[in-house]
Amino acid sequence: MALFVTTCKFVGTISLGLLTGVSYTLSTQSLPSLLTLPSARPAAYTLAQSTRLATLHIRTLAAISTISLGLAYALSPSRVRHPYLLWTGLTAAVSGGYKFMRPTALIAELESEDVNGEQVERRAREQQWVEMVRGAVSGVGFVMGVVGIWGDGA
Repeated sequence: MALFVTTCKFVGTISLGLLTGVSYTLSTQSLPSLLTLPSARPAAYTLAQSTRLATLHIRTLAAISTISLGLAYALSPSRVRHPYLLWTGLTAAVSGGYKFMRPTALIAELESEDVNGEQVERRAREQQWVEMVRGAVSGVGFVMGVVGIWGDGA
């Protein structure tokens, strides 16, 4: 049982680290690069596809992290049941659920026929801001998880 709890802690923390990396990469590299496309139509299509795929991966990583850390907390013996597992799992859930319904509306708007460059730029900047916030929240959770696992081993 101890091996399973340890595995859950590591899987949850690693998933949270990957979530942080995905959000960081989107906000600092992918979305700013998208704004350099020459016309609005390809930029809108690329933004819609990036948002769709990122949402899928972000929600999957957040769910894996939340479930793993929750299981680690629930299955730990009471003497080693640390609240950092709950806090870290909560940050994973919050970062995965941030702007939960927004991407569907964004994708539908961007895939309409009449889209202009200002619309696409505004949506890309909004998405960039969302990913920065998500990256910061999940980064805090990742640091908590790493410090918590380190403290468990000490």
